[in-house]
Amino acid sequence: MAANLGEQLRLAREARGMGLREICDQTRISVHYLEAIEANDYKRLPGGVFNRSFIKAYAKCVGYDEREAIEGYTRYLREHGESTDEVNTTPMHSKVYTDTPATRSPILTVALAVLILAILTAAALAALHWFQKRAAISAPEEQNVYSSHISFASRSARSDMSDSEHNTTLRS
Repeated sequence: MAANLGEQLRLAREARGMGLREICDQTRISVHYLEAIEANDYKRLPGGVFNRSFIKAYAKCVGYDEREAIEGYTRYLREHGESTDEVNTTPMHSKVYTDTPATRSPILTVALAVLILAILTAAALAALHWFQKRAAISAPEEQNVYSSHISFASRSARSDMSDSEHNTTLRS
């Protein structure tokens, strides 16, 4: 049995007949970092949660137990006196409000949505009716003003014609 995590992952990779380039293509982890993992040289890795994520992805790719790989990494850090605070092997449960079950019925939600849409539609139709009614009231006034302009213009045109006809008859 291999003594350290890096050797165990390398043996698992070789057992599957995979090269580092193939793992790099599948996990998007640099070959440089994969070599560092196999050599247990974790100082060449970026650090923090990246180390844990890289080891987990590598283990998954070669069919090695991910939890066991993370535990091996944590054990290595403890043996070498490094902080394991950044490596938490227990799953975190976030306090997200969507984790709680819905307290309102989906039917009630749909009914409220329909009610809101009906109110908005009624308001839009009322506004449209009000504008049309207002336009209808102001239209006859505008029409009266327009027709008075037309009648004035036609009267003045007739009077101009009368004057010109009058002048024509005077010349003759």
